[in-house]
Amino acid sequence: MKRNRAETKGQEMSSTIREAGAGAPKIMPLPARAAANTPLPLEHGIARNPGMKLDLGFLESVRSVNRSALERRVATLTKRRSIKADNQAAWLLRAIACMDLTTLNSNDTDERVRRLCAKAINPLRKDIVEGLGISGETIRPAAVCVYHPFVATAVDALRGTGIHVAAVSTAFPHGLAPLSTRLQEIEASVKDGADEIDVVIPRGLVYGAKWRELFNEIVAMRAACGEAHLKVILGTGDLATLRNVMLASMVAMMAGADFIKTSTGKESVNATLPVGLAMLRAIRAYFEETGYLIGFKPAGGISTAKVSLDWLVLMKEELGRPWLEPELFRFGASSLLTDIERQLEHHLTGHYSANHRHAMA
Repeated sequence: MKRNRAETKGQEMSSTIREAGAGAPKIMPLPARAAANTPLPLEHGIARNPGMKLDLGFLESVRSVNRSALERRVATLTKRRSIKADNQAAWLLRAIACMDLTTLNSNDTDERVRRLCAKAINPLRKDIVEGLGISGETIRPAAVCVYHPFVATAVDALRGTGIHVAAVSTAFPHGLAPLSTRLQEIEASVKDGADEIDVVIPRGLVYGAKWRELFNEIVAMRAACGEAHLKVILGTGDLATLRNVMLASMVAMMAGADFIKTSTGKESVNATLPVGLAMLRAIRAYFEETGYLIGFKPAGGISTAKVSLDWLVLMKEELGRPWLEPELFRFGASSLLTDIERQLEHHLTGHYSANHRHAMA
């Protein structure tokens, strides 16, 4: 068992994770719960997932997924959790902090990327910031996500802000180029300054249950990333079953993924709450097996403030407060920020404004 890594890697969060020792129970509890507005200390460093050997026995133990139970769980969460007034404003600010502000269009240009970066640096209008009383706070998206040709532009525009630059890679969105080509793309993006790499897996490897081949490809991608964090996009809308989603999630984490991500945003079906819940259960199972905390990123179709609140509630209820930090949770979104800004203005004035009053790239 790999639970002793919790001691050797120093991965305790501020809410102490009970370390496994002699006579300890097999299941390692998740980090202790805390109020959603409880800030984590800046030094809460999370040990990076080193991966593990491909364990087909462990994989077999998590293959059973009860779709009906997951759908019932999701339905109860979204109906019984209502967040209003000041609390809603606070949660929406948290959504901004956990956002990967994204532009992945065929007509992207350097200037469009610069405008997106400017929006990331100042995500809210000055009058909204002053009205909310957060002038002294720095609330910004966690990252800007772009295609490889625009990585250097984003790095230059965001220098000194603390905002990460993420690059989609490995023949996004289908992942069907030769492996050598995909690895070269990762290396090129890292060389240009990207510190987060969003890779896609070939879905055919999941359909064929070619777990060893999928594992080896992701291990190679992790090596190509170096110090840059690896987010593995499963393309859940293409995987057909929640069982495939669960198994692909587990293989990605075993191979060293720092985050698992639902979708490219280009599939006909993108991030859905039942799929997200299946992936969160995989993250929990991996944590109980190894002691390592893996991040989660839903992407595609998350365009309204209400939907972002549903995802935040799901994270809080299933994995607890630590997964409301950008180190462990991200939204992949392009239009979400505009709707959040509109909702915050409505909170202050009682009126909804037109989208064009909230500048976007």
